[in-house]
Amino acid sequence: MASSAVDARGRLTEVTPGYRALVLAMLLVVYTFNFLDRQILGILVQPIKAELGLTDTQLGALGGIAFAMLYSTLAIPLALIADRTSRSWVITISLGIWSAFTALCGMATSFWQLFAFRIGVGVGEAGGVAPSYAMISDYFPPNRRAKALAIYSLGIPIGLAGGSILGGYIAATVDWRTAFLVVGVAGVVIAPIFRLIVREPARGMSDPVPPATERVPVGRVFAILAKKPSFWLMGFAAGFSSMCGYGLAYWMPSVLIRSFGFELFDAALYMGSVLLVGGSAGVLLGGVLADKLGADKGVYAKLPMIAWLITVPLFAGGLLASGSPRLAWALLLIPNGFNILWLGPVTTAVQGLVPPPMRATASASFLLINNLVGLGLGSWIMGAMADSMKASLGDDALRWAAIAALGFYLVAAGLMALAIKHLRRDWHAA
Repeated sequence: MASSAVDARGRLTEVTPGYRALVLAMLLVVYTFNFLDRQILGILVQPIKAELGLTDTQLGALGGIAFAMLYSTLAIPLALIADRTSRSWVITISLGIWSAFTALCGMATSFWQLFAFRIGVGVGEAGGVAPSYAMISDYFPPNRRAKALAIYSLGIPIGLAGGSILGGYIAATVDWRTAFLVVGVAGVVIAPIFRLIVREPARGMSDPVPPATERVPVGRVFAILAKKPSFWLMGFAAGFSSMCGYGLAYWMPSVLIRSFGFELFDAALYMGSVLLVGGSAGVLLGGVLADKLGADKGVYAKLPMIAWLITVPLFAGGLLASGSPRLAWALLLIPNGFNILWLGPVTTAVQGLVPPPMRATASASFLLINNLVGLGLGSWIMGAMADSMKASLGDDALRWAAIAALGFYLVAAGLMALAIKHLRRDWHAA
């Protein structure tokens, strides 16, 4: 038995280190599928555009608004259910739903069919992330939490890279429809395996002082967050950074094809390697530094601020270096790590703003802001800018739209700078 103790409701109150690591690994697998199913559309943009005759604005909407509008809004009610029932079950059901809709994307024959199926993917993924954040905070003590959340967040670069490479390979050797079917069916198979392995922990299991109650009125969660300026500043800072981050992840394969002259699978390998190496290093670095320096709670906001300021000039240099793909790869590697360094520190900080029984709801509230602003608008704005500049810049319009969007990182850094002093005051004292 992986556990050494359970409570009256069958939830774990103590676990072995080995089982704790296994749970984190399974959550990482699910999060990898979360981003693999999102990103695979990005590498398939060109063949989908050719077959269905779509504009960049329409393709941007498929990557953003179609996915984000219900993904963001349903996350809060699903997190409320998770805070009151079984987070493990919520994650399992969510994985099955979004994977099934990913498979259906391979059967779409028009923009609106694909739009509807992408909404379905968003509906499923709405129940995956916030409950996972809360479970990790129960499985890991405060001094190891940022690193654990950073390891979980490796699902982003791994999923983004996997979506690019796997989707690009299948599309190049078979077709884009098969790519959707393969990754969708794989997620459906993983869902019951996750439920068999991952058990529900007691709320606050790893906190120094266990929570006095597990049922908290919904209005109280929102009232606590509403009074904390750091929550709003971090939420909108993450949202503005994600406008550029999600937009670049979605459109970079097309930039490589249109402005760098790459073939589809070459673009997939190139972008996949940058995302995997740079992104993984950046996510882990953020978690390690936050745990090491986290005695000063302002560090959780200061680290992302510094990282985004470094990101802008390096991303611009990489995008402009189309004459030297090797130089561009080196220039893009670092910002692809620094642009998501914030994940470990900021997700940990959000957990630290509220008591343990409120963590999934607090995370979902944060993700609502981040995803509506960032995921909902990023790829669509870049696509619309590219369409508006196409008459004068041709195929190079998308690259210049991406460069213009880098200004969102500067806005994010400014908001995070304001959050530093507030975060020190807003941290929840157990």
